[in-house]
Amino acid sequence: MGTRFLFDSVGAEQARVLETEIAPAQTQAREKMAAGFKTVEPLEFYRRFLKENCRPDGRELGEFRTTTVNIGSVSTADGSALVKLGNTAVICGIKAEFAAPPPDAPDKGYVVPNVDLPPLCSSRFRSGPPGEEAQVASQFIADVIENSQIIPKEDLCISPGKLSWVLYCDLICLDYDGNILDACTCALLAALKNVQLPEVTINEETALAEVNLKKKRYLNIRTHPVATSFAVFDDTLLIVDPTGEEEHLATGTLTVVMDEEGKLCCLHKPGIGLTGAKLQDCLSRAVTRHKEIKKLMDEVIKSMKAK
Repeated sequence: MGTRFLFDSVGAEQARVLETEIAPAQTQAREKMAAGFKTVEPLEFYRRFLKENCRPDGRELGEFRTTTVNIGSVSTADGSALVKLGNTAVICGIKAEFAAPPPDAPDKGYVVPNVDLPPLCSSRFRSGPPGEEAQVASQFIADVIENSQIIPKEDLCISPGKLSWVLYCDLICLDYDGNILDACTCALLAALKNVQLPEVTINEETALAEVNLKKKRYLNIRTHPVATSFAVFDDTLLIVDPTGEEEHLATGTLTVVMDEEGKLCCLHKPGIGLTGAKLQDCLSRAVTRHKEIKKLMDEVIKSMKAK
């Protein structure tokens, strides 16, 4: 009896060794093989996941990364916001300054966006003048502002033909992991909703501007444009909110900007051709995404006002 008990104990011990040492070793070996395959054939690695309607990071094809919005992040700005979309992080700071109104629009002001992709956010970017991707992003944001009419520029005029506000909107990427356009659009909207402009009058005797910092007003945000980006694989398969790696491997990218009424404000699809059905699918998903972001932003603003 004692001998049999001894052998049973040894068998149990061997089982524990198998469970605690061999199984993890096999798992590590599989992970190394997967990592090697991903390095050698990255596109085929992704295709195997996409065939199963999932992605390497565990998301479904139509699933967005966690989105967070923090408003009023920069105390030295007139309005600011920090937006995180997964690992991608963008901060927007807005400074309001005086300027003469445009000669061809004496009753309007200016909204001037600039997107900065510094080496700090990714090794793919270099110091120096803005690269092509930063310039494209800046133009995209300028188009969104113009097409959506997010702010009535007439509201930025202080005195027709004499003085107006210019809002410099600096968008700086702190961490780049794809989908910079969605993050920038969201950060811009959140920062604009945080801006308060002081009351300004023109002294008729001195013709100088007099600023009353005790009286401030929020901007009249007319629309709430929200961007929804997609990566296209093999010209047919669509995934939302692509990471930097997914953007690199994809056939191309597509960004749809919608407002709360379901109106198309901007469509950015460089060099991509999609069928009408695929494009309609993108528009439908963009409407749903708008509701999610609008709800998130309303909750953030409500929580700020409650403090």
